[in-house]
Amino acid sequence: MEIRRRNSRALRLGNVQVGGGAPVSVQSMTNTDTRDVAATVAQIRELVEVGGEIIRVAVPDQEAALALRRIRAEVPEAALVADIHFDHRLALAAIKAGVDGLRLNPGNIGGRKKVTEVVRAALEREIAIRIGVNAGSLDRRVLERFGGVTAEAMVVSVLQHVVILEDLGFSAMKISLKASDVPLTVAAYRLLADQVDYPLHVGITEAGTMRGGLVKSAVGIGILLAEGIGDTIRVSLTAPPRYEVWAGFEILKALGLRHRGVELISCPTCGRTEIDVLRIAAEVEERLQGITRPLKVAVMGCVVNGPGEAREADVGIAGGKGVGLLFRKGEPVRTVPESELVDALMEEIERLMNVEEDL
Repeated sequence: MEIRRRNSRALRLGNVQVGGGAPVSVQSMTNTDTRDVAATVAQIRELVEVGGEIIRVAVPDQEAALALRRIRAEVPEAALVADIHFDHRLALAAIKAGVDGLRLNPGNIGGRKKVTEVVRAALEREIAIRIGVNAGSLDRRVLERFGGVTAEAMVVSVLQHVVILEDLGFSAMKISLKASDVPLTVAAYRLLADQVDYPLHVGITEAGTMRGGLVKSAVGIGILLAEGIGDTIRVSLTAPPRYEVWAGFEILKALGLRHRGVELISCPTCGRTEIDVLRIAAEVEERLQGITRPLKVAVMGCVVNGPGEAREADVGIAGGKGVGLLFRKGEPVRTVPESELVDALMEEIERLMNVEEDL
């Protein structure tokens, strides 16, 4: 079943379109000290290599803001967003450094004069602004009005910031409403989606580690995307940022919204398994991360049912006692010792991609 996506305005972040029917984009955030130019550039390049389309960097002070100019020069291909809080001068410095977007809340960077300066500079450079409200940082007066953190309180809070920019003639906005609580986040986005047509950045904030955080993010982001809500996503994990990009594309692939990279099929194992499927599947998953072409790869633990159960896979392996079967489209290719299974699979994937390039 095709997902019917919510209509939203289009804006650009560098070479990436967000909203307006564009594919849902995947973003992440560096965890390096932005003042360390070499380390930050290296991580941005890594994120771009694994598919990161929008990369956010923290800008806590003027030294970090000044470093942005050198970072920008080193990674011109990245859609770069500066994360700003409280100090409008950091936003102005980031704009001068050549970033493609800002993440800030206009209500907390100073009075109207300071906000006007930032908006004027953003308009001149055609830079987008993301307004991001988190459940943990709502205005005290809003909390009192709604009796605590509710979806309604989050929406009212973010709309206060939206109105500030709209009154200044600025419309290149995208909006996020995040909480670590999945039902609260989903309710807030649903409520906001009916009130504005700005692109929405979707995620579960402070989701947690690779295990718990991935589950919470997949549930929350998945529900919203399945309802057509969301133009760009970030899977916030306590893990190396490249795994956020991987997880984002996995969620999009599961919903049929993007087809970048490999879809890995692997069996849950059972009493018939005679090879170390857990180790092999984990190694295959790691080695497949650099492949951007859409492929379906299977790692099965049983030579009896494996090829048949995964016949829709482009290529795969199924284990036996000390050996495994390499197959393509459900048809056997050859048997391989267990110790060589992963290498044989990767060679077959490379051969398959080379054949497709020649066609």
